[in-house]
Amino acid sequence: MKKLQSIICLIGLLVCFTSCLDKSESDEIKLVTADEMQSILEMEDVQLVDVRTPEEYQEVRIANAQNIDFLSPTFDEDIEKLDKEKPVILYCKGGHRSAKCAKKMKEAGFEKVYDLEGGISKWEHSEKLKIEVKS
Repeated sequence: MKKLQSIICLIGLLVCFTSCLDKSESDEIKLVTADEMQSILEMEDVQLVDVRTPEEYQEVRIANAQNIDFLSPTFDEDIEKLDKEKPVILYCKGGHRSAKCAKKMKEAGFEKVYDLEGGISKWEHSEKLKIEVKS
């Protein structure tokens, strides 16, 4: 009987501990592939944001993306102009800047933040995304 009580107690503690560690999906930054990104763009009213420099943005970009330079001194003010309740998909060249930007946006109160895995350089030559190139 004592063993059974100990086992039940341990299970209860384990359940309590793991439930405290769980984050709701809205608290997480979701890394997405180009296929997943395309589905999100088709299903939801999404803000697509390129966080590279204006020069990089002019050379090549995903169609309908707006440019908010993560390295700009006005970055924090610029993201405040976006709707925090609408999902945001971020991308940069390789994924590093967009990952930092996603974290900042979650801290600023954005509800749903997606980050394109590998950035535009991973998907630029695939046929999964509509890419606009400077001619």
